[in-house]
Amino acid sequence: MTTSFPGASPPKLRASRFPIISLIVCLLVCFAVAAIGSAATLPSIPGWYEGLAKPDFNPPNWLFAPVWTILYAMMAVALWRVINSADGSARRRAVGIFAVQLILNAAWSVIFFGLQSITGGLVIIVLLDIAIFATIAQFGRIDRLAGWLLVPYVIWVSFAALLNLAIFILN
Repeated sequence: MTTSFPGASPPKLRASRFPIISLIVCLLVCFAVAAIGSAATLPSIPGWYEGLAKPDFNPPNWLFAPVWTILYAMMAVALWRVINSADGSARRRAVGIFAVQLILNAAWSVIFFGLQSITGGLVIIVLLDIAIFATIAQFGRIDRLAGWLLVPYVIWVSFAALLNLAIFILN
C-alpha cells in the first residue's frame, strides 16, 4: 500500500549537472539556521532556561541536539529533492514556503531563548507549525518522499509547541 499526497505524482528526480553540490548547498542552508538557533539557545540554557518551571514531559537537554541534527538533515534532503524534482512556479512556491518556515525556525530560538520571551516564542512556534504543514503539503505535491521527510519535523515542532505552552502556563 502506498500513501501519497493528494495530486502527487511519483517522484521524478531530474538529472542535475551538479547533484552533490546542490545537496551540499541545501545542507549548508539548513545547518546555517541550526547554527543561528544554537548561538541564540546555548547561552540561555544554564541560567534562564534551567530556572524555568517545566512540565514532567520535558525531555533532557542532551536529547535536543541529536534530534535537531537529524531533523535539519532531513529538511535539507527534502529541499534538495524538491529543487531537483520541479521547475518553474511549483518549485518557486515550494522553496518560498520552505524559506518562510526556516526563518520562523531561527526566529523561535532567537525569541524564546535569545530574548527569553516565552510568550513571543509561543506565537512564533504556532506560526512555525502552520508553515511546516504548508511546506509538507507543497513538497508532497512535487515529491512524496520530500513531503514525508518533513513529517518527523512537524511532529517534533508540535511537541515543542506543547512544551512551550506548558512552560508559558507554569511560569
